[in-house]
Amino acid sequence: MRKMNIYVEKWPLHEPFIISRMAPQLNGEVVVVEIEQNGLIGRGECERMDVFEPAYPNVVKMIESVKTHIESGLNRLDLRSHLPSGAARNAVDCALFELEAKQASLPAWQLAGFSGPPHPVVTVYTLSLDTAENMAKAAERQKHRPILKLKLGRQGDLDKVKAVREAAPDTRLVIDANTGWSFSQLTSYLPELVKLGVEMIEQPLCPEEEHLLEGLHPEIPIVADESCLDCSSLEALKGRYQGVNIKLDKTGGMTEALALLDEAENQGFEIMVGCMLGTSLAMAPALLLSQKARWVDIDGPLLLSKDRQARMHYEGSLVHPNPSVWGE
Repeated sequence: MRKMNIYVEKWPLHEPFIISRMAPQLNGEVVVVEIEQNGLIGRGECERMDVFEPAYPNVVKMIESVKTHIESGLNRLDLRSHLPSGAARNAVDCALFELEAKQASLPAWQLAGFSGPPHPVVTVYTLSLDTAENMAKAAERQKHRPILKLKLGRQGDLDKVKAVREAAPDTRLVIDANTGWSFSQLTSYLPELVKLGVEMIEQPLCPEEEHLLEGLHPEIPIVADESCLDCSSLEALKGRYQGVNIKLDKTGGMTEALALLDEAENQGFEIMVGCMLGTSLAMAPALLLSQKARWVDIDGPLLLSKDRQARMHYEGSLVHPNPSVWGE
């Protein structure tokens, strides 16, 4: 007999988290799913997306809609016919994935098909969108980190990158415009971004404009984020993007994320693994995916005032796996 529990949690941030297309976030708001069967428990965490994006479906209600099915024995493969890709399915899928691994007496990495346990990875550290002066001050405080990710997407972005580069001359830089640029802005910024040593641009254009990327051949790889949800997204991304950002809250959990990882690699896309705001419980399954990523963005716990008690160890920007968090 199975039992599924749903918990809503709020985790305060060190400082407001700001991106171009949303109001500032003061907390990480998450939903945790626990599925218990015969003394074994599987867990999953997703961001409560509807709190910050009013058009997003109610995450808690979506999870509640499958509670009876889960408690009746629904597996993670069949879950895809009950919930669409997205945050709600992620929390349930990751809980089912961990439960299945425990039932088979396997670590999650083995159930996922990896050849060995996960090793530590270097994550980006994200600087919120702000004025050039404030972003430079933030970069000065974080210049010891190997790689910074800059949230952009408003006026004066090039000045912000220049200010950050001056404040952190030896740090690798990637940028994320969160659909906030026009195609003309992108093409005018590219030569300067090359000079400034930016090594990747994440989702510069809105989905309605991304067809303009066809035939661009940029010197800096452009990675699809908002435009890459699951395996069904890849066909439209060919010839437009050089990489894809795999996020569990977009794919709907490990089951689809692993399929997307394999298919994206087969089609020649560079791999980035990203995250929403969340605790170590959300980052642990993403760390498995990160074993095959060129860029890793699982810095969610670094932005929180505190993490949950069972946590992954962040040594600066080096993230060490902790199987007791998820997937042991």
